[in-house]
Amino acid sequence: MSDIEKASKDAVEAARQGEQFAMLLAAVQAAQQTQPAPCQHPPPPQQGAVGKWVAIGIAGTFLAVGLAVSMVAFAVGAVALTTCVVVLRTVFTDFTREGRP
Repeated sequence: MSDIEKASKDAVEAARQGEQFAMLLAAVQAAQQTQPAPCQHPPPPQQGAVGKWVAIGIAGTFLAVGLAVSMVAFAVGAVALTTCVVVLRTVFTDFTREGRP
């Protein structure tokens, strides 16, 4: 086989591969054109209220704890006042009865 025949055979083979490559590119382009366009809907609104609700929960917790502590302090004060009144009444009663036989 001479160099010219070999070159001619290589040229024919390259042309065939070029045609195959062109058909492959055409098929890829056709597939890309038939795909549906991506959805154009606007994204849903962001749910940024999570931080707000966490802050409200923390504030509510501190408020509830503060209210509970103040109620305990109020109860302790009421018991102390009642005890003081009972003791003073007893002392006053004893003081006023000493003068009598």
